[in-house]
Amino acid sequence: MPPQHLTRSAEELLHVVESLHAMPFPQQEEKAVDRWSGPGCHVAVLVESQDFWEDRSSEVVEEAEESIEADFIGLAALLTERWGAPGAVDLWPYLGFDNPDPDFRAPEPMNFLCGLAGSMQVWRPPASDRWIALAIGQADPEFPLQLLAACGEGSALPG
Repeated sequence: MPPQHLTRSAEELLHVVESLHAMPFPQQEEKAVDRWSGPGCHVAVLVESQDFWEDRSSEVVEEAEESIEADFIGLAALLTERWGAPGAVDLWPYLGFDNPDPDFRAPEPMNFLCGLAGSMQVWRPPASDRWIALAIGQADPEFPLQLLAACGEGSALPG
């Protein structure tokens, strides 16, 4: 059975990312069906596969992974064409395992993203104090794979 996700063109996904980039950050957390926003950040689910509760066979999972990866590659190509080559950001440090402060909490949206993905590709649009990121994440093996877009204040990411 093919992945059950809404198929959108790379251009449609780019429009969603551009909308996130232009959208003001709220003063407090806001949730919508496919978007979460907070002070200094937005995160949107661009594409979501089926879940894997019923069928976790390698064929089903691989097909879903390939489909999400293809969406990622298509959108990343458009973002690179528009804003130049991305940088890779490892999300592992944002989990805080190596942080000596027991009360450490990563800034959003990295705190959210590090629970779903190991890394993200980041673009820094010129003349903007914001960054845009793409990541493929999954909360648990039974949950859907997700292509995520995030937008954050420049100060939330180093250099």
